[in-house]
Amino acid sequence: MTTTSMKKNMLPPGLVNNLQEVLLSRKGGNNNKGNDEEEKQSKDDSTEPSTSTCNENDAADENDSSKPVVLVTNGEGIDSLGLVYLVQALVSLGLYNVHVCAPQSDKSVSGHSVTPRETITVTPAEIDGATAYEVAGTPVDCVSLALSGALFSWSKPLLVISGINRGSSCGHHMFYSGVVAGAREALICGVPSLSISLNWKREESQESDFKDAVAVCLPLINAAIRDIEKGVFPKSCFLSIEIPTSPSANKGFKLTKQSMWRSAPSWLAVSANRHPSSAAHFMSNQQSLGLQLAQLSRDASAAGAARRVTTQKKNVEIESVGAAKLDNKVKKYFRLEFVDKEQEDADEDLDFKALDNGFIAVTPLSLSPQIELDIQTAASDWISSAVHGDQ
Repeated sequence: MTTTSMKKNMLPPGLVNNLQEVLLSRKGGNNNKGNDEEEKQSKDDSTEPSTSTCNENDAADENDSSKPVVLVTNGEGIDSLGLVYLVQALVSLGLYNVHVCAPQSDKSVSGHSVTPRETITVTPAEIDGATAYEVAGTPVDCVSLALSGALFSWSKPLLVISGINRGSSCGHHMFYSGVVAGAREALICGVPSLSISLNWKREESQESDFKDAVAVCLPLINAAIRDIEKGVFPKSCFLSIEIPTSPSANKGFKLTKQSMWRSAPSWLAVSANRHPSSAAHFMSNQQSLGLQLAQLSRDASAAGAARRVTTQKKNVEIESVGAAKLDNKVKKYFRLEFVDKEQEDADEDLDFKALDNGFIAVTPLSLSPQIELDIQTAASDWISSAVHGDQ
């Protein structure tokens, strides 16, 4: 395993040693373990337990205080493969009381947003061996609700795991990331947490990569739970774990620093007539049926008015790319895409650089509002100048 010294890394030497043990154990027995897990999963798939049996087992597990409670959430929704494979692996170990509270739909770029002053629907979900709920909200809603005591009978889990996300959360992507926000919310509530992402690439990645991602990070999860029980896991940060595109070919764990990297945002104008499925968009994102119908009605009226004006005044241009006109108001449509850009030579210890080089990047992220001394000094000088300049 490769580790690097990092200023203010907040990781005790014990955890670094555990990372080394994890890598050695993974190299020694990972292949057989992966095959055993695949065999077990194949048997599970062929046998479908009844709903009543699942419910009875869930109730028994939830009341089993002998096992540590692990809460799993994510950003992409409860049906995503990353979460499903992770929960299956945790359950198959038989060591933990596994609970799931995850969004019912994709909220992977919701950031640290919450849903205040609105009624949120929570529905039981069937995941073998786990007590699971899907929530009509964000990852932060899910974690906040799960830790509130209003949903589960326990007061606090031992660990919150957010993931496994499809796509990197390195650098500035952390601020957009729903999977990182889920782990951050747990830390805010005083619960140790991990955020896990797979560096998914469209042309290279396959669904089976999620199983490999689970296999390589599971020993680290076990080490974290062991150290939490011993009281030696870091309490001032959560860990962001970034898994390379080919998980089974990784070069080991590497302690990294958060970078300033980000993909370049690209806003594309979309034709009003080709605006992708307004109805589906609003039905999936609005929680109030009244709001859905009202918006659909407005869209239909706008389209009808545009057609009428076009018919009556053939020489008047009503529509252009990205815009539709109604009653002297222009509604424009845009779509945001992120485009990867070439990176200049960077510090090998930065998260995205280690990830590109094939390492599993482990980055401690803190809630501390501390600002570097040079930034603090520059801000102080500017404020002093501005205040005195106005007098």
